[in-house]
Amino acid sequence: MKGISVVIPVYNEQDNVVELYNEIRSVMAQNSINSEIIFVDDGSTDQTGKRIMQLPVVKYIRMRKNFGQTAALDAGIKEASFDFIVTMDGDRQNDPADIPRLLSHLEQNNLDVVSGWRKNRRDSFMKRFVSRVANKLRYLIIHDGIHDSGCTLKIYRRECFKQISLYGEMHRFIPAVLKIKGYCIDELVVNHRPRIAGTTKYNWRRTFKGFIDMISVWFWNKYAVKPLHLLGGLGLISIGAGVLTTLYSVYLFFRGYDMADTALPILSVFFLLTGIILFVLGLIADMLSKIYYQTTSDRSYSVKEVIEKK
Repeated sequence: MKGISVVIPVYNEQDNVVELYNEIRSVMAQNSINSEIIFVDDGSTDQTGKRIMQLPVVKYIRMRKNFGQTAALDAGIKEASFDFIVTMDGDRQNDPADIPRLLSHLEQNNLDVVSGWRKNRRDSFMKRFVSRVANKLRYLIIHDGIHDSGCTLKIYRRECFKQISLYGEMHRFIPAVLKIKGYCIDELVVNHRPRIAGTTKYNWRRTFKGFIDMISVWFWNKYAVKPLHLLGGLGLISIGAGVLTTLYSVYLFFRGYDMADTALPILSVFFLLTGIILFVLGLIADMLSKIYYQTTSDRSYSVKEVIEKK
C-alpha cells in the first residue's frame, strides 16, 4: 500500500515512547502521509510496553526477551504493511520531521535507500569518537559510500527486504548489503537531538560485535559466491611456500648441513598442511555457498524490473 511504515525498536524507553508517537503522528498529518507506527518492545523491564499499549492506532510487537536492535528491526520490518519503511531509534534523538525529506529525496532521485547522516551529532565525546573510528574502518573495509551507517533513521523501499535476513549487529550495514545486491543508496543530512530522557544502550560489546559483522559483510561482498577463490588461493600460496622450503631443505641436506639445527623441515610441513587444509575448506565453503543459494530465497543478484514487449 502507498504510505510509510515507521518501525521503532525500543528497550526501556518509557519516558520517550508517548512523545515520539505524538511527534510522528503530527508530522504525518501535516504532510498528508498515510502511515502506520510499529513499536517493537525488545524485552523492556520498565513501563515501556504499558505506555505503548495506551496509544491509539499503533502496532505493538513484544519480544519475549532482549534480543538486540537488529532482531527487533527485523521483526518490525516483517510486520510492515506499506510501500516504504522508515526505521528510527526510540530515544527521540532522531527527528520525525526529517521523514518527509527522506521520502522526497528517495522518490525524486529514484533511489531504494536513503540513510540519515548525523553530521552534527549531539552525543558524548566518547560516543562520537568510537563512531568516527568505526565509520573509518567501515569505509576502508566495505566502502558503501555512507558517512554514518550507525544512524538508525533510514527509509527503504519495501522490496529491499525480500532477499535479506538481519542478524547480529547487521542493522548498521543494511545499506552496504543492499549496495552489494545492486540497490541504489544515498544519504541525507538529518537533524540529531540530544537525549532528554532515559539512558543510552550502547557499550563496547556492541561496538565489538559490529566490527565482527563488518568483516562478515566484507567477506560476503567479495567471496560469498566464490569462497574457493579466497581460501583456495591462500591454500595454494601456502602450498607453494611449503614446496619451496622443502626444496631448500633438501638442497641443504645434500650440501651436508645438519637439519637438526634448523626449523626448515617443520616449517615446510606447516606450510604444506596449512595449504591443504585451506584448500579443502575452500572446497567445502564453495559447496555450502551453492547449497545456500539453492535452498533459500536469497540470490547473488537482484532484478530491478522485467519488461515484456509484445
